[in-house]
Parts: sequence; C-alpha cells; structure tokens
Amino acid sequence: MAFDQTYAAYVDSVEQALELYLPLPRDAWPETGIPSALAEAMRYSLLAGGKRLRPVLLLASHDMLLNEEASVLPFAAAVEMIHTYSLIHDDLPAMDNDDLRRGRPTSHKAFGEAAAILAGDALLNLAYEVMARSRHPRAIEALAVIAGAAGSSGMIAGQSADIWMESRTPDAGMLAYIHRHKTADLISAPVVAGMILAGADERLVERGREYGLRLGLAFQIVDDLLDEMGDEEKMGKRLRKDRSAGKLTWPGIYGMEGAKQEARAQINLALEALAPFGEKADFLTALAQNSLTRVV
Repeated sequence: MAFDQTYAAYVDSVEQALELYLPLPRDAWPETGIPSALAEAMRYSLLAGGKRLRPVLLLASHDMLLNEEASVLPFAAAVEMIHTYSLIHDDLPAMDNDDLRRGRPTSHKAFGEAAAILAGDALLNLAYEVMARSRHPRAIEALAVIAGAAGSSGMIAGQSADIWMESRTPDAGMLAYIHRHKTADLISAPVVAGMILAGADERLVERGREYGLRLGLAFQIVDDLLDEMGDEEKMGKRLRKDRSAGKLTWPGIYGMEGAKQEARAQINLALEALAPFGEKADFLTALAQNSLTRVV
C-alpha cells in the first residue's frame, strides 16, 4: 500500500476510536454525569481534524513489530486527546492568545475561557482513563511513557521555558531545550509506547526513541519556518506570531537557511535510527522524509 493510503487508513482508525471514547452532547447530561456543554467543547476541538501525527506514529511503530492494531487504539486515541488538550490551553489569552486553530475559532473563542480550560482538563484526564482501562498487559508501562512526555519534565517543561524566555536574550541551548520538550517529547513518546505495547526489547525501543526525538525536533524547526513563510489560509492559524511575541525560534537564531539545514540533519539522524528495522520501517522512513517537503 502506498504511503498516503496507509497514512489515511491509520487516520481513519484513529477517528473511529476518538468517536468511540468521546461523550455525545445529547446523551451527556445527566445520564453519564457529563454536562452537555462540556461534551460539546471536548468534541469541538478533538474532532476538528489535523494530521493526527502522534497517534499515527503510535500505530505505525506498533505495526512495524506486531500487527494487532485494535489492542492499541485506546493509546492512539489517548495521545491525540493529550495533544489536543495542550493546543486548547496553548491558545488561551494567558498563553499564546490565538483566535484561530485548524481553520476555525479556537476553543476559548467558541465557548469562553473557562469552558476551554475545562475541556482541556477533561481531555487530559479522559486520555489516562482510556489507557488505564484498556486491559492491555503493558498498559501501565506505555501510560507512564506518555504521561512523562506530557508532564512537568516533558511538554509542560518546554511550554514553561518557552513562556519564560519571551523577549529575553536569544540562547541556542534554551532553544534546543524548549523544542525537545515542548514538541519532540510528545512525538517520541507515541513511538516508544507503540513499541513497548508490541513487546519490543530495550535496544529497539531506544532506536524508536531516537527516531521520535529527531523527527520531533525537525517537525518543530519546520513549524518555525512555516510561521515565517507559510500561508495563513492553508495553515489554518495565525502566522508570524512567534516573532512578534519575542519567542525563541530556529530561524530567529540560525536564519532561514540554517534552520532548513538543521531540519535536514535531524531527519537524517531519524532515518539512521530506523536502520535495525529494515524494510519494516518503510512507512516511518517515508513519514520522516515527507515532513521536510513543506519547506526544503
């Protein structure tokens, strides 16, 4: 199956899983104890589309070693819930203050700030509930990896440093720290979790972790580049905001060409990490290579 077809099949599986775990507004209150307005806000952001990169990485990493997709769909759905919660909170006025996400009003613009905060909180906690209830024999180990990547030493650490460094003296070391934790941790974690759920040994898991880390860094560099050179209508969000907010970016420190070179270098390292998997890694190889096509 061609790369695009395989990716679309993974996305279709993810969308079905998300629908399965999300509450329906009309059924939410009072039967399930979930207020209808909360259920609506949760669905609004989670079902708004997007690349579904993180759950696709989890499914593909697992399939590379063990073809039992149904058993890991709860984890694929959960990692997308966590990613979406982070976007909802990141868009808030106290954070990035964005009014457009995936081509439509952000959650706090559509439902108000309080409802957006609660929708994000609900998605985060639903993610852990879904994983814990999966009954997969390696659920706790995979859950711990994902939780760590999303938590105070992972994505939240990166977000905190990102805010703290606004309008401060540019620092290449801090830029690398921010990108590793803000973005790469939650791209590497699904790869690692998928392999753990498939029963991979530590040597292979480490290769998967390295692949995800390098892919995540390249992904953030490309995102920084697109913030400078992208089209707002195509991207579905406001651009050139990082520069105006005084945030650390790869183009801001290394220039546009330097950022492109680093993105290419990170993808090459990601591909090297896949070497032990041979042809089984063809999909992940193509995914990494395709991540550069938007800018280089």
